[in-house]
Amino acid sequence: MAKTRTVYACTECGGESPKWQGQCPHCGAWNTLVESVAEAVSKHRFAGVAKSSELKRLSEVSARESPRMGSGIEELDRVLGGGFVAGEVALLGGDPGVGKSTLMLQVLAAMSASRKAVYISGEESVEQIALRARRLALDPGKLELLAEIQLERILATLDKAKPEIAVVDSIQTLYSEQLTSAPGSVSQVRECVAQLARYAKSSGAVVVLVGHVTKEGAIAGPRVVEHIVDSVLYFEGDTHQSFRLVRAFKNRFGAVNELGVFAMTDKGLRGVSNPSAIFLSQHVGEVSGSCVLVTQEGTRPLLVEIQALVDTAHAPNPRRLTVGLEQNRLAMLLAVLHRHAGIACYDQDVFVNAVGGVRISEPAADLAVVLAIVSSLTDKPIPEKLAVFGEIGLAGEVRPAPRGQDRLREAAKLGFSRAIIPKANQPKQKIDGIEIVAVASVAEAVRSFRK
Repeated sequence: MAKTRTVYACTECGGESPKWQGQCPHCGAWNTLVESVAEAVSKHRFAGVAKSSELKRLSEVSARESPRMGSGIEELDRVLGGGFVAGEVALLGGDPGVGKSTLMLQVLAAMSASRKAVYISGEESVEQIALRARRLALDPGKLELLAEIQLERILATLDKAKPEIAVVDSIQTLYSEQLTSAPGSVSQVRECVAQLARYAKSSGAVVVLVGHVTKEGAIAGPRVVEHIVDSVLYFEGDTHQSFRLVRAFKNRFGAVNELGVFAMTDKGLRGVSNPSAIFLSQHVGEVSGSCVLVTQEGTRPLLVEIQALVDTAHAPNPRRLTVGLEQNRLAMLLAVLHRHAGIACYDQDVFVNAVGGVRISEPAADLAVVLAIVSSLTDKPIPEKLAVFGEIGLAGEVRPAPRGQDRLREAAKLGFSRAIIPKANQPKQKIDGIEIVAVASVAEAVRSFRK
């Protein structure tokens, strides 16, 4: 009997090496090589989906817009760019208990009324899924269920049923007979995703894969999985809060960084039509250390309250802590505030928080963070109906933010009467209901706030 050959696969990129090394030779990651069995598989397994074609000029190719399939949930359609596209492969990741299975069951229950839908579960029995559907008071329609983890049986069932959309929950529980490694291993996850993606492209069915995440928050398995699929969605949110965020990090059929906001209720997830109301605290009066930021998530402007607390440090090293914002950027903003506005916080603990659990990555939040810090330090409240956005450079200048007009219109629509914005974002035509204060530097912004 021939000896089984082993290889070492990288958990980050999926690259294989004949022997163990401390560093992956493919991606450079350290301590990511794990032992697996080298499999002998059919040479025709990766034959092309479409027939080979000749070279064509780009100008000669006739492009057409792909028709969309609505998911039945408006917030999810927003994240997807208008709905699912035939043949699309989507990957939905998130923490345990955040609501991935609940959302997918709601989507399939809504779509099964007019389309053939199949829910494949490798973690729950069909009885457990039926109990959840009853608890959520869902109309089952013609939704079909399958509890299976063997890839070949799943593909045979899908070929026979010919659904328009299928959900696999979760991809880490599947295994292929052509590999002997355990379900959830690098080789199994990569193989199962590749085969399901080939099925979607050849049949035109939508396949949604639910994926686990690691303790760092990345989708478990090789990173090549995210390259195979068409869209990658992350389910964010604290399980102790009722609000959930679905964010698109990759989308071949729509905009990335699009955000969908959901509220978890006893009847499942419900889309939030006015998410800015979630991220704005309802204070009785004006409070110091609170500033309203107009941020941009994909094509949607959101108003988020930024809170800052500045207190005298009682340790040699003052603390710098952020929740929902980048911590290294806070240290930079404090240095700019000291150098260019003459406001020192070197002996103060500084805590900054984005209300509602939202994560803000765009630099246009700089100006709101700085004004919130100044407000807390001087114990002077920022006016209640004042909105702010703008990026701050190391030279103390306030740089423009993209889509400034949309941000201002959203602030005016929600009743804000004044806005401090970068001078380069000053609109050419007056926006009704809002007074614009355009600033060019941090010192000018601090002076305009103190007026």
